[in-house]
Amino acid sequence: MSRYRLTIEYDGTPFVGWQRQAAGLSVQGALEDAILKFSGETVVIRGAGRTDSGVHALGQVAHFDLTKDWDAHRAAAAINHYLKPLPAAVLSCDRVTRAFDARFSATKRHYLYRILMRRAPPVLERNRLWWMVHPLDCERMADAAAVLIGHHDFTTFRAAQCQALSPMKTLDVFDVTRAGEEIHCRLASRSFLHNQVRSMVGSLKRVGDGTWTKDELAAALNARDRKACGAVAPACGLYLAQVDYDA
Repeated sequence: MSRYRLTIEYDGTPFVGWQRQAAGLSVQGALEDAILKFSGETVVIRGAGRTDSGVHALGQVAHFDLTKDWDAHRAAAAINHYLKPLPAAVLSCDRVTRAFDARFSATKRHYLYRILMRRAPPVLERNRLWWMVHPLDCERMADAAAVLIGHHDFTTFRAAQCQALSPMKTLDVFDVTRAGEEIHCRLASRSFLHNQVRSMVGSLKRVGDGTWTKDELAAALNARDRKACGAVAPACGLYLAQVDYDA
């Protein structure tokens, strides 16, 4: 039995999310179908993060096992062949030990959230960012984001259906920078609660548009109450950018 590690890029627009579901096209399901077609084996592929419908990935990581040994580069090419024409691709494939687990071996997950500020709607980047006509104050957002960094009870920014045993998480990075007409929010943590990133970005947007102050964002965090959260940012602007592992 051989274990393979994949790094995967996908546009989440046509998918119901990463996780296989009873109905609809999932990234997990598409990959499992492609692996079956080239190897003849039915596998269960496990990912580092369960992205929601409409969420994209620049560097999702997953693993699966095959009874037959395959050259890793040949396996990647075969999977990509059978994924066509879906907007998903294997960027790399490596043989790893059976001790490797895409989810539980991860030491940090990095997310990117993109916000476009301009009057004209996006055409080439449609469904790949959060578009708004009115500008946001990037400096105020960057300053306010600092109150969310650290070890906190993130109940306010946790989806009602979140299955995590505890709302306590440590947010290591929340950087907010200007990139031309866009604002980029970059976040990193060992793990996140369900909808935590989109909930925090949606609340931070209220600081950017002047609806909230930095202190009001801090008060929302300290309320430990989902009702204190701002509107959740749309899925289309979110990317699972990278997953880190020990050497």
